[in-house]
Amino acid sequence: MSKSMVVMQPQPVMVSRDSDQWGSGICDCCNDVPECCFAYWCFACFACIKAKKYGECLCLPLLDLCGIVPPITMSIRVSMRQRYGIKGDMCHDCLVATFCKACVWCQMSREMKARDLQITLVGARNL
Repeated sequence: MSKSMVVMQPQPVMVSRDSDQWGSGICDCCNDVPECCFAYWCFACFACIKAKKYGECLCLPLLDLCGIVPPITMSIRVSMRQRYGIKGDMCHDCLVATFCKACVWCQMSREMKARDLQITLVGARNL
């Protein structure tokens, strides 16, 4: 048995093979027709389900109902851009969140599906 002491544990490294662009355009609803139909026919339910899947509070998108600029849609979009390393700016996020809210949620849903990262710990043991 060796008597060496581990000074620093290896840290997980996340390597992204994905692009720094959105995987689909804001109006690419034909890429996932059932999701887009759900979004257009029952938008509040769709947004709440997707927010929960993203890791946010289930009812958070309901706060978008008041005001001109939907703050929740915009903040989740900005958060998603940062999480996935997608280039863009807040001005564009504000415009699309305000005028194309259902399309934005559909695009974010497609992006979550495309970039669904399964985290696997290699060499982990149950203690």
